[in-house]
Amino acid sequence: MRGPKIRSLCATVLLAAVFTGLSWRLIEIQVAGHEHYSELAARKNVERRPIYAKRGVILTADGESVAQNEPVKSVIADGFLLTDHGAVADILAPVLEIPRGELITKFQRKITSESGIEVACRYIVLKKEVPELLARKLGDALSAAKLRGIFFEQGFRRIYPNGRMLSHVVGYANSQNLGVAGIEQTMEQYLHAEDGYRYFEHDRTGKELVLYRGQERAPRHGQSVRLTVDIGLQKIVEAELDEAMLQFKPKFAVAMLQRPDTGEILAIASRPTFDPNDIPKNVDNEGDGYTNPLINRAIAASYEPGSTFKIVAAGGSLTERLTTPETAIQCENGYFARYKLKDHHPYGALSVNDILVKSSNIGVCKLAIQLGEQRFYEYVRKFGFGEKTGIVLPGEENGLLEPPHRWTKLYSISRIPMGHEIAVTPIQSVSSMSVIANGGRLMVPQIVREILDSDGRVIETVRPQPVRTVLSASAAEALRSALTQVVSIKGTARLAAVKGFNVAGKTGTAQVYNKDGSVSREKHRVSFVGFMPAEAPAFTGIVMLEQPQTAHGQDMGGLVAAPIFSRIAERAARYLGLQPEPELLTGDVVTQNDKVRTR
Repeated sequence: MRGPKIRSLCATVLLAAVFTGLSWRLIEIQVAGHEHYSELAARKNVERRPIYAKRGVILTADGESVAQNEPVKSVIADGFLLTDHGAVADILAPVLEIPRGELITKFQRKITSESGIEVACRYIVLKKEVPELLARKLGDALSAAKLRGIFFEQGFRRIYPNGRMLSHVVGYANSQNLGVAGIEQTMEQYLHAEDGYRYFEHDRTGKELVLYRGQERAPRHGQSVRLTVDIGLQKIVEAELDEAMLQFKPKFAVAMLQRPDTGEILAIASRPTFDPNDIPKNVDNEGDGYTNPLINRAIAASYEPGSTFKIVAAGGSLTERLTTPETAIQCENGYFARYKLKDHHPYGALSVNDILVKSSNIGVCKLAIQLGEQRFYEYVRKFGFGEKTGIVLPGEENGLLEPPHRWTKLYSISRIPMGHEIAVTPIQSVSSMSVIANGGRLMVPQIVREILDSDGRVIETVRPQPVRTVLSASAAEALRSALTQVVSIKGTARLAAVKGFNVAGKTGTAQVYNKDGSVSREKHRVSFVGFMPAEAPAFTGIVMLEQPQTAHGQDMGGLVAAPIFSRIAERAARYLGLQPEPELLTGDVVTQNDKVRTR
């Protein structure tokens, strides 16, 4: 009897011990290990997935998109759900162009939890920016093979549908979708988007349990930017600039159109250029500095302007009433001995008006001397030279303007008025000519017109910003009249004429410095800056070419840049619907202009 009782007691004790152990373990799991096992459960069944936001688009004034978002997919692997690594890799490898072994290695990636336990990674990015059609085919293939563990996230890729056109203005975004050049960079605070997220809970097959969907935050899409650029005018400017590059093969070239009353940039182009969809690698920043296509030379090419700068001394003299348009200035028959200054042709007395028409170096020097060094310097600053214009683009240069106390005695006061010993940028030059076109006011060059929300509603408008009054209205009108005669049969810019319209402007031809600092007698920088129609300007424009290749003695602003401006202006007039003046449809100027177009 004792034997069975002992066995029964032992069995009871053993069962009690087992149940006690199980109970203790259950308590340990449910109480002491609650956080740890909750974490494991959450890691297995709940994950946080991003909801990608769309970066704001960039539009031209007429609504054409020049920077937008293309829907793409990211291919993601879930290490918990993947079972047959090899079969999944066999389907993905040829399509994603990733080696099979590399994919399997990624599938096996582990992460360490906060409790120190290694677990399978729930979120493995296999490839980003996969076209949606390709991702759909992959999904169908995986479903047909009844393989799970791969899913596709909606994302967006930045694309630039116009390629090289307007590329220096638009800029580009990097792989993190952050702007690093152009408007993409300067307007980043508006264009930037913030991704959202949501917690995704699924069953053991990977299917989402919608009833248990967790906390989520909606994405914040970027705001859009509308530019002042008119795409029709932009196409005209870029086409003519490309033609000029083929014809003259300059080191670089710039062309621009601006609305003088508001400062709005209507078109702007710089060569060499680039495609923001395919950013050039290993850009050469050495050598002569002309080969880098990423530089926006419309705002970052500082150069001696030559005779286009003569408007400053003339404008200052007229505004200060030291002279009138008819005031005679003795031009020393072509050589001013005191300053060792020459004119291209020997002139005696010239009116202020004719000093500009004939582009007399000696005449404009004497106008600056009448103003005096300090007052002349102040007018140079009033016109906006020596400082950034404030255009909303990165990389703008100040140019170069030394204060009078650093000027060279005799030399500076005679050379700066004719556009030497000073460096300006194309954007400064066109803005200074707009001062004359709009009646005397310097405007901030404007490239952005509006900010729109993600639904296309205007939330902010950029208003025209006057900087200062530079010239009196009478001085601006006198200069307008003189510059109209410059673009005539007796002026230096007769080849800038456009049939049916009065054009006003000024040519510029400046020598280029050699690497040793000496002045080259063979290389020149040529330009034309002007506006049209002269009576009521619709646009101000500039054409500038660095070292164009021409026959000997033909690399001059009036022979190279002026005809290019004429072609741009004529096409722009047709595009804008400007009506020609009947009395200007015939005449000597037109004959000269037509002759240029057959060159």
